[in-house]
Amino acid sequence: MDLNSAPAPSEKIGRYRWVIVSLLFMAMVINYVDRQTIGLLKSDLSKEFGWSEGDYADLVFYFQLSYAAAYIVWGKIMDKIGARWGFGIAFLIWQVAHIAHAGARGLNGFIIARMGLGIGEAGGFPGGIKAVAEWFPKKERAFATGLFNAGTNIGAIVTPLVVPGIVLAFGWQMAFIVTGLAGLIWLPIWLLVYRRPREQKRVGAAELAHIEQDPADPVEKISWLKLLTHKETWAYSLGKFLIDPIWWMFLFWLPDFLGKRYGLDLKTFGPPLIAIYLLSDVGSIGGGWLSSKFMKMGWSINRARKTTMLICALLAVPVMFASQANNVWLAVLIIGVATAAHQGFSANLYTLPSDVFPRAAVGSVVGIGGMLGAIGGMVFSKYIGKVLEQIGTYTPIFIVAGSAYLVALLVIHLLTPKMEPVKV
Repeated sequence: MDLNSAPAPSEKIGRYRWVIVSLLFMAMVINYVDRQTIGLLKSDLSKEFGWSEGDYADLVFYFQLSYAAAYIVWGKIMDKIGARWGFGIAFLIWQVAHIAHAGARGLNGFIIARMGLGIGEAGGFPGGIKAVAEWFPKKERAFATGLFNAGTNIGAIVTPLVVPGIVLAFGWQMAFIVTGLAGLIWLPIWLLVYRRPREQKRVGAAELAHIEQDPADPVEKISWLKLLTHKETWAYSLGKFLIDPIWWMFLFWLPDFLGKRYGLDLKTFGPPLIAIYLLSDVGSIGGGWLSSKFMKMGWSINRARKTTMLICALLAVPVMFASQANNVWLAVLIIGVATAAHQGFSANLYTLPSDVFPRAAVGSVVGIGGMLGAIGGMVFSKYIGKVLEQIGTYTPIFIVAGSAYLVALLVIHLLTPKMEPVKV
C-alpha cells in the first residue's frame, strides 16, 4: 500500500498508534518501579545507614537536581534524533543506574546512583511526549498521554507488590537487581517496533491520514532562547514548577507518612498504596478522556483543557486535611482522589506544548518545563525535610499540596488565556 496515497472513503482507520502507547505505558511502569523502590525502603535503609530526615531529603534532592539538569537536555535530544533512539538511550541509562543502587554502601553511594537514575529518567517524558506528538493528532493527544502516563501509577502499584517480597527473602540489594534486569527486556522490543508513522510499514494510508490531519508544522530548528521569549513556554513550565513537587512528595514520602501516622511497614504498605495508585490511574485516563470528550463536543482546546484542569484542581483541595484523618482508609481515599486529580491535571498540562507549539519545538518545551518541575521538587524536598525534622507532622506539607493546582491553573490561564498556536 502506498502511504502517500489518499485513503479510500470506506477504508477503516488502523490502530497501530495504540501499540506505541502500549510500549510507552510499559516504559512508565518500569520507570516508576525504579523510582519508587527507594521510598518503600526509606525506613529500613534509614535504620541500616543511620539516615536523618535531612539525609533522605538530600537523597531526593540530588535525584531531582540531576533530573532537572538532564531534562532540558533530553528535550533537545528528542527533537534532534527522535523518540526511537532518544528514549532508548535514556531507558538504558536509568535502568543501569537503578541496578547500581545494589552496590551502594552509604549515603554518598546512593546519591551517585540516584543521580544516574535522574539523568536517565529525565528522558522518559520528553521522549513519550515526542512520540505522542509524532503518532497522534491534537484531538487524541491528551487521551494518549493520559494512557501512557497511567503506567506510572501501575508502576507505583507493582512496587509494593513485588519489592517487599524480594527484600524479605533476599535482602534490599536484590530488589534493585531483580527489578532492573527484568525491566531491560523492554529495550530491544522498543527498538524493533518504534518508527515514525511514515517509516512504519504496518501503518495504513487511512491511519497515516488520521495522524497527519493537523496542518503541517514548520521543521526548522528553534532555539531555547527563542522559546523562552514565548509566554506559552512559561505557562507550561511554571505549571510544572508548581505541581510536579506534589507528585514527588507522594512518591517519595507517602510510605513514610503511612508508617508514622498509621503504623504501617514494609509488610503492610501494599493495600493502601495499591488503592491510592489505582485511583491515580482513573484520574490519568479520565483527565485525558474528559478533555478529548469536550473537544469532540465542539469545545475549543482552551475551554476543554482548562475546564478539565479546574475540575482536577478542585478535587485536590481536600488533601489539605489528609493528616487529620483518624482512619487509614479515609486518608487513603482523600490522598487517592488528590493523586487522581494530579494525574488528570498533568495529562492535560503535558499536552500544552504539542497543542500550541510546532512539533519541532515540542521536546524542547517539555524539557524546559521538566527542568523547572524538578527544580520545584528540589525546593519542596528541602522544605519537607525541614518540616519533618522541626515540626514532625505532615500537615503543612499537605496544605501546600492541596492548594498548588488552583495556583498553577491561575498562572497558566493568565499566561495563555486562549491557548492558540504559537508562531515561532
